[in-house]
Amino acid sequence: MVKSLEQRQAVLEMKTDSATYTIPAGQINISGISGQLGADMALEDLRVRIEIAKPAANALSAARQAAKQNNLTLVTDPLEFTVSAAYNGKTIEVSRFNGFVERTITLPSGADPQRITTGVVIDPEGNAVRHVPTKITKAANGSYVAQINSLTNGIYAIVWHPVTFKDVASHWAQNAVHDMGSRLVIGGIGQELFNPDQNITRAEFAAIVVRGLGLAPENSASPFSDMQAADWYSSAVQTAYAYKLIGGFEDGTFRPMDNITREQAMAIIAKAMGLAGIPTVQPAPSLLNGYDDADRAASWAVPGILQCLQTGIISGRSSTELAPKAFISRAETAVLVQRLLLKSGLIQ
Repeated sequence: MVKSLEQRQAVLEMKTDSATYTIPAGQINISGISGQLGADMALEDLRVRIEIAKPAANALSAARQAAKQNNLTLVTDPLEFTVSAAYNGKTIEVSRFNGFVERTITLPSGADPQRITTGVVIDPEGNAVRHVPTKITKAANGSYVAQINSLTNGIYAIVWHPVTFKDVASHWAQNAVHDMGSRLVIGGIGQELFNPDQNITRAEFAAIVVRGLGLAPENSASPFSDMQAADWYSSAVQTAYAYKLIGGFEDGTFRPMDNITREQAMAIIAKAMGLAGIPTVQPAPSLLNGYDDADRAASWAVPGILQCLQTGIISGRSSTELAPKAFISRAETAVLVQRLLLKSGLIQ
């Protein structure tokens, strides 16, 4: 049945009183599952389980403790979303998708929709909490729901986590910095400071894009010769590489501590646009015509630059200056990632 639905590009929707789980049948990937469980199996013998459930007691306790340690106020009780397939005593969990899958959690009666910052995924041991793109919508019955989009399954909760930084109180990027900080996408430098105008490194930029999209961390062998497993950015860079958001240099390095240039950032954002589901068409090269320094952009960067200019996620430093080799700041990065998420409809 699921295979038939997949061929019809159908979407499965499971509803409970407190949540919904909306998953395109193709994301279950029946062909891939059957290949792992037994090439000769009949599809009707495969049992697919889609579940919304209260986590096990130990996982629930760990989730609450993790929220407390990260100064998060839980607005909803954690819920676990899972998809699995079983055959002949063997079970495979479908935990990663190739597109964002939507689930909603209904806010408790009386909850203030303005006092919600994001949804989070909490690992079962409570060792990690990460943001997932979330927006608040109003249902037909008048209740408010948190709409979460994620590329993975897991234990989800809705939290309140307001963040402000003293040194962006009158900064042009104040709203974006505080929004991304409250969503656990960016962090400060201590003492309630953000240092908005400091240049940002390639490693920091990759980590912020990964956190913005809510990507589950990868922990495999480093694809780059100048990175070690113990480096704080190792998992984030590996994740960005696994999702094809970044590449290295011809010598096999990533140069994580180099400041990132605008053209490098635009190349990453353009790839992230595809992952986030932003529709793209081949932009006209004429978009570069108004910039006196457009010829300074590397040829490999031009497609990404055009995509970013077309969507408005990034513009020139002025109407005549593209500044492809210039560095970007921490504040600019917050704005870029916020625009990426807004343009994709993953937040509002």
